[in-house]
Amino acid sequence: MWRALVFLALLAIAAVGAVWVADHPGTVTIVWSGYEVGVSLAVALVGVLVAVLVVGIILAVVRGVIGLPGFLSRSTRERRRAKGMSALSRGMIAVGSGDPLAARRHAGDAERLLGAQPLTLLLKAQAAQISGDRDAAEKAFRSMADDPETRVLGLRGLYVEARRREDDSAARAYAIEAARLAPSVTWANDAVLEAQCADGDWSGATQTVERRASLGLMDKSAARRQRAVLLTASAQQHEAGEPEAALAEAQKAVSLAPDLVPAACIAGRLLARKGDLRKAAKVLQTAWKAEPHPDLAKVYLGLRPGDSTQDRLNRAEVLARLSSWHPEARLAVAQAATEARDFAKARETLAPLVADHPTVRTCLQMARIEQAEHGAETGRAREWLARATRAPRDPAWIADGIVSERWAPVSPISGRVDAFVWKTPPELLGGPDREAEHEPETTQASDVGKGPSTSGDHGPGTGPLKPMSDAAARSTSPVDSGTPPVPPVFKAGQPAGRNETPELRGLS
Repeated sequence: MWRALVFLALLAIAAVGAVWVADHPGTVTIVWSGYEVGVSLAVALVGVLVAVLVVGIILAVVRGVIGLPGFLSRSTRERRRAKGMSALSRGMIAVGSGDPLAARRHAGDAERLLGAQPLTLLLKAQAAQISGDRDAAEKAFRSMADDPETRVLGLRGLYVEARRREDDSAARAYAIEAARLAPSVTWANDAVLEAQCADGDWSGATQTVERRASLGLMDKSAARRQRAVLLTASAQQHEAGEPEAALAEAQKAVSLAPDLVPAACIAGRLLARKGDLRKAAKVLQTAWKAEPHPDLAKVYLGLRPGDSTQDRLNRAEVLARLSSWHPEARLAVAQAATEARDFAKARETLAPLVADHPTVRTCLQMARIEQAEHGAETGRAREWLARATRAPRDPAWIADGIVSERWAPVSPISGRVDAFVWKTPPELLGGPDREAEHEPETTQASDVGKGPSTSGDHGPGTGPLKPMSDAAARSTSPVDSGTPPVPPVFKAGQPAGRNETPELRGLS
């Protein structure tokens, strides 16, 4: 539209000029070397225009002849670049599709056509990686690390190769250097944090988390939680030898994450040791309200070592009221009532848990009640121990599919901070227990308040129990003063899908 208007405007100007020249005739005289030429003004103007066009054409031809070698060179470079970019693109596609032969062929073509550019080096390294040529891959990454433009990318590749050959010191050095060059690089910060946690450098790990939070690499709430976890790990390390430092770290961790069970336990123990029972109880009660946990109950009931069993029972009932009689609170009250030899109260407290699919710990607690009241060889106690081998499992510390009997600040599998969570391990799907099908379940919820069986070593209405292994026999030893039989636990490193305990393995 605008071009048409401009063209029409120029055409109008030319027409006006031609009319003006026609209305004002004149003569142009040229004198050169004794010759005199006279022409009209219109002819002179046409001659000047033709001369300008001829000179322009001549100059264009001369310029084209002079610039022909450069044009040919540029054309050749452009063709090579186009072929190189095509080879680079095809090589990336081959790497993504897992074709090592095509990837290496296209990587060689790209390097030959484009030279040692960052993308060609990256393609060469990735082609060597999927081909299994670790030496070539490391050589390519070293070339990238020598170039300031691709240094961080090369360090990442070298870090990955060092991890693959299990060279932790080299991997750590590459990660530290990458974090120094580019503080906002996430993988380098993660690697440095993992290395610091592996070394037990909890203060350095805390500084790394704080730096990541200040750079905006992680959410502030997640940073607070990780700082609390790392401070708890440091408090665990200092609890035995430096209780004052451990208490300060544990209290700071509790202030950052009041529901962090290990931090509350350490703070409660150390505060009670100092004689500040009220503050210790407050810390433990706050954590208990957020998440009832057997470790919290254990520390809370033992705040005063010299307390009577009735005092411990009263404190357990306080926890039960705070959590609206959570299952963990019922187990704590039942344990305290058993130690106080109030067996009726212990059975009454566990009755709701027994009526609704009792877990392993519930069955074992019922066995302890029977053993404490009637001795270890009663049929009902052995029956509860047998039920424990097939009962649903209780919550445990789980991280990356690993069940541990103790909390840890990092995962033993991935090294991730705050990986352990308190939850019920998943059950494996399997066929029905044939022996359990033929063995009638005789202990119902209505039997909880009853006394021991009067049929000798067998539960009411059951046949003889199978022989127990030595480990199972040890688990049925009588309850002594405050030392109940060890409940089944899942050792660190045991997969979460297992449902078998060393102590009771012979009864399933």
